[in-house]
Amino acid sequence: MIETTAQFVQLTAPEQVSGPLVEELASCWVEVTNAGGAAGFPFPPVDLAQTVSAVEAIVEALAPETSRLLVVHVEGELAGWLNVRRDPFELVRHWGTVHHVQTRPAVRGRGLGMRLMREVRTLASKEMGLEQLHLAARAGVGLEEFYGRLGWKEIGRWPGALRLGPDDDRDEVLMLLSPL
Repeated sequence: MIETTAQFVQLTAPEQVSGPLVEELASCWVEVTNAGGAAGFPFPPVDLAQTVSAVEAIVEALAPETSRLLVVHVEGELAGWLNVRRDPFELVRHWGTVHHVQTRPAVRGRGLGMRLMREVRTLASKEMGLEQLHLAARAGVGLEEFYGRLGWKEIGRWPGALRLGPDDDRDEVLMLLSPL
């Protein structure tokens, strides 16, 4: 792993996210998806029109109690991001879900994905008061191993839940990080 100076910033309200940052987040999502990443768009290629719309929906839903963006910059450039959300319903408000974890292909291998996941763990626990995190990962691309190295446990699978193409059904792997 190459040590990289990274700046992590969390965003908790729509007004904190500028137009240029929306474009950067969407551009990152295009790069990740078109490189084969499993970050929410299953059918590459995608373009900015698709990802900008999706980023805008995430940004519009930002709220300190229920939805936050965590972004990482390296040398002033957006290197990756994720979204962590919680349901406000009292029965399940003690846990959150991590969505759209991604790092730009050009910065992979520097440990940024690992650091992003460690940072969200701290944010979820100390700032959002969460006790556990959940995520769903696409099987067949090494994500179970990546998250496993960070303490996440596989708690279930939906066999063949994701159809990426003819004769390409993948399991959706349900993972848990608890306690935080």
